[in-house]
Amino acid sequence: MKIEDCDKEIEKKLNEIIDSDDNKREHYLESKPHKRVNKNTPKDIDMNLKAYQMFEGTDLLAIEGMSFSTVLALMSEVGMEGIKKFKTAKHFASWLRLAPNNKVSGGKVLSSKIPKGSNRLKIALRNAANAIGNLKDSTPLRDFFQRISFRKGRVSAISATARKLAVIIWNMVVKGEPYVNPEGYLFLDQKRKLGLVKRIKKQIDKFGLTNQDLGLEISSN
Repeated sequence: MKIEDCDKEIEKKLNEIIDSDDNKREHYLESKPHKRVNKNTPKDIDMNLKAYQMFEGTDLLAIEGMSFSTVLALMSEVGMEGIKKFKTAKHFASWLRLAPNNKVSGGKVLSSKIPKGSNRLKIALRNAANAIGNLKDSTPLRDFFQRISFRKGRVSAISATARKLAVIIWNMVVKGEPYVNPEGYLFLDQKRKLGLVKRIKKQIDKFGLTNQDLGLEISSN
């Protein structure tokens, strides 16, 4: 009974905020039946629509691994205006204590540990990251998680993916960028590799080089 009363209060508060703001009230979005509803999700509330309205047309639930409880944590801990107060995604991630505290000497990184400390939003993003790691189907974020997990272990993968989620959320809310294949969120070395491949292809097309010119002809024996 207490849980139902709490859910009603949540719905009441969300409706009060949305109904008093034309920018929020004007948005509408169809429900997402594929989003998993756990036991902690408020019942009889269209959280998909409420989240879309609260963030004024930003569909945070388009991100795989994002649950209703995650967006509720975002609403209650910082909200749309709170996220916009951070000048950069890095500032947002740093405030969440998800950004590495790099110690550099002579241009060399000596350590890059995540600062200690936690809050409800950090925990929510780490839970979302863990859910991403458990996805069976291949997605950009799930594949990112698996790469980090293979190299550094699951704990590091959870932290790295939670940090990436913070960056994606900031860009969606502040810059109005929809969630797409996160090519822009790749590792720096992956970005460089991708850029190098594109430049090489451009040069090949420019000079009309063939496989034979490049020494790629496969000889048949």
